[in-house]
Amino acid sequence: METVSETEQMQSIEAFQSVIRKSENALQNMTEKGANTSVLEKRLHALCVSLHVLEYIWNRIPEQVYSRLEITEARQVMNKLLASVEKMIEKTAAGTPQRTLLERRIRAFQLAVQAMDEVGRIL
Repeated sequence: METVSETEQMQSIEAFQSVIRKSENALQNMTEKGANTSVLEKRLHALCVSLHVLEYIWNRIPEQVYSRLEITEARQVMNKLLASVEKMIEKTAAGTPQRTLLERRIRAFQLAVQAMDEVGRIL
């Protein structure tokens, strides 16, 4: 995995924490309304796996025990989310807070995929 500055590591972890919080809130609202939550639950799980893998790689924080299959599935979901966010960024103006948020999210997702590749080789 590429070397990443402490600032970028912190921004990536914060980006994941933010999107996880937003996803948890959305899941709660959808559950209260009786909506189908299976896609969101799968994404939320992938986000949590990704965050734990990054924290393990960068900070040696003991990772949750994930199987190779869970990591592979999370990686696939993250690649789909990455493509989705990349499409969103095309619609935002340069220099806006929304653009900065999306850029950091993209970078965090890219780093998470790299980290999952590395952890997948170890398993």
